[in-house]
Amino acid sequence: MAEIRVFASQSALNFALAEAVASTINSAVRAHKKCSIALAGGTTPKRLYKLLATDFKKHVRWRHVYVFWGDERLVAPGSAQRNDRMAREMLLTHVPCPERHIHPMATRAKQSPEDAAREYEATMRQHFVDGRPRFDLVLLGLGAEGHTASLFPDSPALDERERWVCPVQVPVTPSQRLTLTLPVFSQAANVFFLAMGSAKARALRSAISSDADPKKCPAAAIKLVDGRVTWWADAPAAGSNKDQDIHKGAVEETEHDPIVPIQPQGANFDDSEVSNADEKGQTTDHPRDEQR
Repeated sequence: MAEIRVFASQSALNFALAEAVASTINSAVRAHKKCSIALAGGTTPKRLYKLLATDFKKHVRWRHVYVFWGDERLVAPGSAQRNDRMAREMLLTHVPCPERHIHPMATRAKQSPEDAAREYEATMRQHFVDGRPRFDLVLLGLGAEGHTASLFPDSPALDERERWVCPVQVPVTPSQRLTLTLPVFSQAANVFFLAMGSAKARALRSAISSDADPKKCPAAAIKLVDGRVTWWADAPAAGSNKDQDIHKGAVEETEHDPIVPIQPQGANFDDSEVSNADEKGQTTDHPRDEQR
């Protein structure tokens, strides 16, 4: 079952999301002594990563975090087009996450896509020793046409049921990429989707529709076995003035307002040290700039 939280501004959204990410990480560390997270690429999560590296830096148990990526562009290591470079520049070089805990994709030059996919899957299987790729948190973006990670409409990777990592050709540049697959995403404890801007409104409506076609809107294919999907959207992405279904409980298929505090698997927002932190790291009882 998915939930959606809609915010009047992108700044309010990003701060609340950073708060939730921090709480989810700390909860996983309390429960399992570590937290495994898959990061999103692209430009949308830059502000989130910046907040995690600044306002929330001292509130997250970074030394127990293990970092993976949901997808990667097969370009030269160090290229500005790589998802791992953006995450390092905005987040990872600023927090005390041990380098040995950071697992980027395709780090060798002139490596074939197939070899890179096999190598990354082997790395993941060494980490998830019980054979279940159970990420405590997966961060995902949403493309205007409904793609997420590097799972694009009509991609053969959407039919993958065994491999954890696939090489894919996508209809945008750079076209050669690696992506985690649906069997991996489905095992996550928490998936946070981030959607901002009116260009994402149609894709968001499709992704949360009960009759969505996952082949045409791959984000709709993210169904968790025993976890929780939460959508974080600003008002333009949620189509607040156009799609009234979002405000009638359609997301959760209930009669109550779906825009409610989330409860990630294993997280407790009430007792987290960041549950009520303001933008300077101080606790506050002031309500968020969230649409009710």
